[in-house]
Amino acid sequence: MTSDSANILLVDDHLNSLQALSLLLARQGYRIRKATSGQVALQTIGVELPDLILLDIQMPQMDGYEVCARLKADPLTCDIPVIFLTALDDVADKVAAFSAGGIDYITKPFQASEVLARVQNQLTIQRQRRQLLAQNLRLQQEIRERQRLESALIQANSDLQRLASIDGLTQVANRRSFDQHLHHEWQRLLREQAPLSLILCDVDYFKLFNDHYGHLAGDACLYQVAQAIDQVIRRPADEVARYGGEEFAVILPNTDVAGAVFVAEQIQVAIAQLAMPHAQSIVNPYVTLSLGITSLTPIVEKLPQNLIAAADVALYTAKSQGRDRWRVHLCNQTTCQTNSNLCLERSQISV
Repeated sequence: MTSDSANILLVDDHLNSLQALSLLLARQGYRIRKATSGQVALQTIGVELPDLILLDIQMPQMDGYEVCARLKADPLTCDIPVIFLTALDDVADKVAAFSAGGIDYITKPFQASEVLARVQNQLTIQRQRRQLLAQNLRLQQEIRERQRLESALIQANSDLQRLASIDGLTQVANRRSFDQHLHHEWQRLLREQAPLSLILCDVDYFKLFNDHYGHLAGDACLYQVAQAIDQVIRRPADEVARYGGEEFAVILPNTDVAGAVFVAEQIQVAIAQLAMPHAQSIVNPYVTLSLGITSLTPIVEKLPQNLIAAADVALYTAKSQGRDRWRVHLCNQTTCQTNSNLCLERSQISV
């Protein structure tokens, strides 16, 4: 704030004092406005806020203390610095001036050099204060912008992570997500010594479906099948993934073989309710699934691949025995058992 731009309001009911101050400050390049009473001063301030006010204390009707108190009570004017002018030099008067909100005190008769020094000092403080406020405002804006960018970056990373783990066609987890989730649950249930079940699902005669209805219809079929399976999977730790082509996998942590069989039957009910025509199917006029089920409590001697291999054996059995059915192949803690008493079958589901 230079002297050329500083706007100073002089408030004094003594015209000689008012004129002398006005002339002194105007010579320094300050823009001067004058008021001869407290009421006029408040009206003048309402028209344009000054940068500094020199305010006489002893005025009729409304003294300087009341004028200053009103200014400090108004959020629009509370930050305007006020220098009191008075012929009183008592300590109590000075304390009253500062208590009313004044920031400095000039005793009449005043010395020109003292007035100029005090005015310049307060204008410098006011200029620095405004610069600090502007700097703080810029910093706040920069912080908000940085927070916005960080939030956008976090959201973008989250979207990328989601896209990296989602199969674009079926909108369920992809093979990469399946591998990661299976490994994570295997390690967790190895510590807890709780069962982990896996279901592999294969759309029956899907190549014939594609050949007959076309690849767009085939894509739509896979999407509907995936979404139907996903609707059956309720628990947060469960996951349905596109395992590859027309195959889907369902990971069921903390689930024994009986629970996995129940889920498999619910999946077949959901697929049957879709009632998607499959004119080329040999087993059913509608789209069906073959399912391979396995369950195992993880142990150090085995790997997640053992679980996948067992489910794959069960799926192969279901397909080789006529499709549109589920089969169970269990691995005990030491060997994989394939005897007939471990192959379970449900009744055929009709629509």
